[in-house]
Amino acid sequence: MYHYILGWLTTFDLPYAPAITLAAIIAIILVISLIVHGLLHSIALPFLRRFAAKSSHQWPLSVIDTKLFSRFALLMQGVLLQIQLEMFLQGHEPLFSVLMVISQVWMMIFSLLMFYSLLDLILGLSENSMFATQLPLRGIFQSLKLIASLLIALMVISVLIGKSPLVLLTGLGAMTAVLMLVFKDPILGLVAGIQLSANNMLKLGDWLDMPKYGADGAVIDIGLTTVKVKNWDNTITTIPTYALISDSFKNWRGMSESGGRRIKRSINIDTTSIRFLNEEDIAEMKRAQLLTPYLEGKNEEVTAWNASLECDLSTPLNGRRMTNIGTFRAWLEAWLKAHPHTHKGMTLMVRQLAPGSDGLPVEIYVFTNTTVWLDYEKIQSDIFDHIFAVLPEFGLRVHQTPTGNDLRNMRLSAGE
Repeated sequence: MYHYILGWLTTFDLPYAPAITLAAIIAIILVISLIVHGLLHSIALPFLRRFAAKSSHQWPLSVIDTKLFSRFALLMQGVLLQIQLEMFLQGHEPLFSVLMVISQVWMMIFSLLMFYSLLDLILGLSENSMFATQLPLRGIFQSLKLIASLLIALMVISVLIGKSPLVLLTGLGAMTAVLMLVFKDPILGLVAGIQLSANNMLKLGDWLDMPKYGADGAVIDIGLTTVKVKNWDNTITTIPTYALISDSFKNWRGMSESGGRRIKRSINIDTTSIRFLNEEDIAEMKRAQLLTPYLEGKNEEVTAWNASLECDLSTPLNGRRMTNIGTFRAWLEAWLKAHPHTHKGMTLMVRQLAPGSDGLPVEIYVFTNTTVWLDYEKIQSDIFDHIFAVLPEFGLRVHQTPTGNDLRNMRLSAGE
């Protein structure tokens, strides 16, 4: 092409024919590049966008949103430029070398951007899949982007200075300490992400509780350097990824997967309300369907035991007797077992804890048959509403520290 145009201009005896020929070649290359750019970006890409908008599938829209096609078109323009340079300007130094370097850098940059788009496309398509929740894909992909960026940067520098990438890699050995300092957080985050994934310690959607960082909510993002937690008050807490390896945290996933959530709460009983049951009390309590088996069995046991003692049973110091607190515990355990919202396959018990200045704690230890927070709180509240209301039926009182109103009433009573 060059020799053909130069020969044609020479026939006209034009001055500066070689320079004009070179300028014409560059103009031809530029016109072809602009025509191809117009065809790709004005016809091909709009057609693909319209096709994606009409498609019922998700992936065509994802391809357009991640700019995969547009970056591929720009990459092809770089390839076309390099082909034209080899066809039209081969041997014309230094212009050929400069433009070849520009085309090579162009292709490297848009190859990197295409790789970014491809990773974003995979991440977007797998967002709602089980695979995405099992692995911290965002962190892994960010690591791949960082590695690819470093490699492309190395190749671009080697092209610009005309040296092999191996020469630059040899020189980077002396800068290892500096590079590790600069990329400390990404390196730690990459290692932490691999450990989190390999040990199945954390997944998207897990309920994470980490008081040190004020995090108590669902994991919404696991990145290369940070993990984002959406707290239950809708605030966002950002935690360094490596902190999840170096510090301790609580993952509530096991509770969610088990199908039951624990209720562990105590009622403080006023110890002055604890007493033995008499025959009238036992007869009254036998009206309770859940208590009848316990009362009959316990009464037989106590009667048989006392009969074997052959001692004076008129005093409470001899023999055994049933108490209102023990009967209350038996009723409460039976009532919880019959409750429609308690988990029958998990631990259920009612126990006494050590008494103190706040009375005798009676602890309810039971699991609900749901892990939904709102439902769990409703079930727990309903259980304790009923317990507080039924305590007087056993002659028991809840311990409560005197309030200011109690003290005023005492003063008024004393004044009267």
